[in-house]
Amino acid sequence: MPEDEDPQPRRGAAAPAAPAEKDAAHWLRLADEQRRAGSHESALRFYSRSLEVDRTVVAGWLGQVQMLVQLGEYPQADVWAKKALEIFPQHAEILSAGGQAKCRMGALPEALAMSDGALARPGESAYRWLVRGEIILAQRERGDDHCFDKALILDRDWLVPLEAATACLFHNAPAKALKRAQEAVERGPASPRCWFIQGECQQRLGMDSAAAKSFSRVLELSPQHIEARARVAAGGGGGLLRRLGRLFGGR
Repeated sequence: MPEDEDPQPRRGAAAPAAPAEKDAAHWLRLADEQRRAGSHESALRFYSRSLEVDRTVVAGWLGQVQMLVQLGEYPQADVWAKKALEIFPQHAEILSAGGQAKCRMGALPEALAMSDGALARPGESAYRWLVRGEIILAQRERGDDHCFDKALILDRDWLVPLEAATACLFHNAPAKALKRAQEAVERGPASPRCWFIQGECQQRLGMDSAAAKSFSRVLELSPQHIEARARVAAGGGGGLLRRLGRLFGGR
């Protein structure tokens, strides 16, 4: 037998460690990373995985509903919000998530009632105010800016103004969306997602030169960003975007 072969474990040697089981917190971390990257389908999958490990994790239920909203699966989001409320009755954030789903479905009285219930619960959160702002915006009434501003005060995370911006875009308010996207860029200058949403807002407002610069910054931070490359390659009707398209390999 060759000298380096040893079929018997050495006395006192530690046995190989068993793979550590991934807990709910692990899947929630992955979900958050994907959410911040704008990969909502992957985030949804990871939120669901967290619930497979532990069905009592509120963040898993909440994130699942929120990602279904982001993916445009509003009836599904509504169903899962109801399921979550069976486990966590009158939970403020889940009420807000259900209200957001109702809002996107156009059921504004029901959305408002759920938001009222959320705001009546003890404590405060940025998400409650984000949803309230979106509902007011959908109603075409005044007060959405106050709600979004309050959300930004409660949480310094760049994801807060970013998701306010995407809500404004959904409700066809690109000028309001741009304001929030700029706040997101200010708070998260290293996030490609923030720059991309800012570019989207600028493009909708006909600000082609500014949009080109935003999409260019996305590609500097994330050269393989598929959506930004597509926008640059398409040109967007602006000369600068067309030049950037050639620079970054567009046709």
